[in-house]
Amino acid sequence: MRPLIGVVADIKPSHKHVWHRVQEKYLYAVARGADAQVVILPGTIAAVDAGEAVVAPDLERVLAAVDGVFLPGSPSNVDPAIYGSGLGFDEKLLDHSRDSLALPLVRAAVERGLPLLGVCRGFQEMNVALGGTLHQHVHDVAGYADHREPEGDLDTEYGPAHEVALTEGGILHGLLGEARAQVNSLHHQGVDRLATGLAVEARAPDGLVEAFHVEAAHARGGFAVAVQWHPEWRVWSDPLSSALFAAFGNAARAYAGAR
Repeated sequence: MRPLIGVVADIKPSHKHVWHRVQEKYLYAVARGADAQVVILPGTIAAVDAGEAVVAPDLERVLAAVDGVFLPGSPSNVDPAIYGSGLGFDEKLLDHSRDSLALPLVRAAVERGLPLLGVCRGFQEMNVALGGTLHQHVHDVAGYADHREPEGDLDTEYGPAHEVALTEGGILHGLLGEARAQVNSLHHQGVDRLATGLAVEARAPDGLVEAFHVEAAHARGGFAVAVQWHPEWRVWSDPLSSALFAAFGNAARAYAGAR
């Protein structure tokens, strides 16, 4: 049985209208890599010319319907006000509607034991949702490297950027069977304070947290993992990426079966 996995959408204005959308590479990685049926989850819904209140998603119904949740990357950033910081970037990079869905969805999924996988912004959302904070510009923080993508075509942007050290005995270490992996790097924000209850799965050479899991979820035999890099890019060609999405899909199938 192919489990049903909900993928959180970005909500942004474009060409005079507001769009709820997800890049196809994320949908494909979940559909193929996790062998799952995909459904896109919109955030708060509004019509600016209708004069009506927004329609918020019913999290309980969403969680009752899906067997897993995937939090993809995005050009947007989590609102720093949520973790007690001032805005240090252009407000056009905010997505309040996604924040209003993704953060409570993370907390509810962890509480229910629903399989959860976060990538890039999704990684940052999971940390913030569970009480952590972010560096808004990692490259401006002393001691850290510049983790932004290089200029060029997609092969250049998503090409191997640096090595990560996988935590011995951790989930990713177990999936790959090796202590180190090469990853891409396309982010300018990153973990400042890691939320309580999150365990580091990987670090960059400069010490920046690049992956973690939710301890409570895995103590119960569940799955809740997040990575800062982009494993969805050509998921079939990278052993760690393939193993990560397969493990996510297996967890979602197990969750569906238990229901």
